[in-house]
Amino acid sequence: MNDLAGKHIVLGLTGGIACYKAAELCRALIKEGATVQVVMTEAAAQFITPVTMQALSNRPVYGSQWDAREPNNMAHINLSREADAILIAPCSADFMSKLLHGGADELLSLMCLARPIDTVPLLIAPAMNREMWAHPATQRNLMQLAADGATILGVGSGFQACGETGDGRMLEPDELLADVIAFFQPKLLAGKQVLVTAGPTFEAIDPVRGITNRSSGKMGFAIARAAHEAGAQVTLVAGPVALATPRGVQRIDVQSAIDMLQACVEQAPAANIFVATAAVADWRPAQASDQKIKKDGSGQTPTLAFVENPDILANVAQSGRAQAGDLFCVGFAAESHDLLAHATAKRARKGVPLLVGNIGPATFGKDDNALLLVDADGTQELPHASKLHLARQLVSEIARRLPNAP
Repeated sequence: MNDLAGKHIVLGLTGGIACYKAAELCRALIKEGATVQVVMTEAAAQFITPVTMQALSNRPVYGSQWDAREPNNMAHINLSREADAILIAPCSADFMSKLLHGGADELLSLMCLARPIDTVPLLIAPAMNREMWAHPATQRNLMQLAADGATILGVGSGFQACGETGDGRMLEPDELLADVIAFFQPKLLAGKQVLVTAGPTFEAIDPVRGITNRSSGKMGFAIARAAHEAGAQVTLVAGPVALATPRGVQRIDVQSAIDMLQACVEQAPAANIFVATAAVADWRPAQASDQKIKKDGSGQTPTLAFVENPDILANVAQSGRAQAGDLFCVGFAAESHDLLAHATAKRARKGVPLLVGNIGPATFGKDDNALLLVDADGTQELPHASKLHLARQLVSEIARRLPNAP
């Protein structure tokens, strides 16, 4: 199912060169299942035409409070009452000032003022020159708008149309889409700090070779995204994978199991939830060569001695905070067979309240999965679905099991 299925978004455009991004944003919202009603200011129409936005949204574009298409001449009332959210992207510095002071001299600002605050949220994606963004007046306006209940989606940094470089660019359409999707997700972990490990580890044999596994990190990255969507502050400790960092997630890149353990030990004291999704190598070479091991033509193969890697999950789960119930630990078991038996045994061995099992060869590198949850009360299957969908289900199950959960 599309993440925005059934949602109706009013997309407001104000004057700024970032209006060109609004076209792609409109298209992205619709591809995720939303219906989009575009409302433009007169200044916005200087940067992109209503015809373009009408073609992309497949709905008439509104720009005047006197629009005769509304039988009661109350477009500001009708359009705002239909919306699940009003998203202003781009939102200029001038328009933010107008919103702050309750200005209502054209349709978009009038509609924002007339919206039912409790049921129609206002999302703002600022876009302006770096000096305008940094100006104390703009920052004061942003703080007050947030205090008044608006959601500020932030800005990007980089090259600007004026030729300068810095903060103030409107976020890219894919970033805004992720923020809008996250906005509508239940905030089951609001106020929580979540630590997630993801991906494989790489244990060096020499400077160019090593031992790893087929884990892609996709499940762990999906869990990090889902936890952020649920309102948590998320730190993601990632092994060597080629995946983009989920929006709003702090990422720490590591290579080996020793590196991952160190990062987890450093981050765990601040966490309320630890989800050990990473496929950590069980062993590593006892001594990595500092030079490439080369063939000598004798036909003899080098002898490698191995030592066991530290158990990251057990290490964190046995900490004082975890034992006191202040850190809820979730383990993962990627098995090739006998999933129930192995997952049940692993939960007992690790001493964690929740163990999540899956068949590794069936999911490594793929975008879908099926999970088996094992806790003290028994087992629960999460049927085959996308990893993001499963991650959201898992986050819900974790929230339900937390101490003092409602």
